[in-house]
Amino acid sequence: MIKNITVIGSGTMGNGIAHVFAQYGYNVNLTDVNDVALKKALDTIAKNLDRQVSKGSLKEEEKTATLARIKTYRDLKESATKADLVIEAASENVNIKLDIFKQLDEVCPPQCILASNTSSISITKIANVTKRADKVIGMHFMNPVPVMKLVEVINGYKTSKEITETIITLSKAINKTPAVANDYPGFIANRILIPMINEAIISLQEGVGGVEEIDTVMKLGMAHPMGPLQLADFIGLDVCLAIMNVLYDGLGKDKYAPCPLLVNMVQAGNFGVKSGEGFYKYTAGSKELVVSDMFRK
Repeated sequence: MIKNITVIGSGTMGNGIAHVFAQYGYNVNLTDVNDVALKKALDTIAKNLDRQVSKGSLKEEEKTATLARIKTYRDLKESATKADLVIEAASENVNIKLDIFKQLDEVCPPQCILASNTSSISITKIANVTKRADKVIGMHFMNPVPVMKLVEVINGYKTSKEITETIITLSKAINKTPAVANDYPGFIANRILIPMINEAIISLQEGVGGVEEIDTVMKLGMAHPMGPLQLADFIGLDVCLAIMNVLYDGLGKDKYAPCPLLVNMVQAGNFGVKSGEGFYKYTAGSKELVVSDMFRK
């Protein structure tokens, strides 16, 4: 039975995962090497819970109980020695993840399940650095975690059926909808989404349409809630590029080659929302979408 959960990484995804599990009654050890990041994470969780209270979807006492279930740690060993499940939500960097899983394999109880929130890195490759490949699985949450219903459950080559069923059941217990994918580059979500975003950037680069026009066509014509260029800004252009590189390296087909414009924007430090500018400009406190000067006619 899973009751104690350790989340590695307190950024956007990590604090969202911690929030949801704590809200549904699980004890959560939120772990990060940075005290400032941990404080910021708790502040973010509190603000998001306040938003739920104000909307009437959560009671004040439930908010208090949720926060009480979250403990913060800087030491991975201390946070994970009694875990039933560890969910790694660190940077989307293969070497960082492999190092974390090597450490987790040494300090976690034998029955502990090791999961990664990776959006594109091979679960099989991650599992291979442990002695429990049958207990390693992907749990790819969507951003923002407290709002989005999907959890992409990714089976590594040696992930056992029992572990898959456990994670499916757990996902449902926190009011998420699991979708099972096999371990191929990009899984399901990003195998389809990121090439679409890349094609939108190619269309922009080639002058097929402007930023607003491309996003408007996809929103009004294809019923997407957000245009692909705005979505790329929201995901992070650096993340989109990293995933395209995984697809290109893993599948070896020209159609997965990253658009040169995407590469240039990332090299210039224009990552989207988190840097303040991508295809649009982002001003604190404003929800108005303003096209970046680079793309204005």
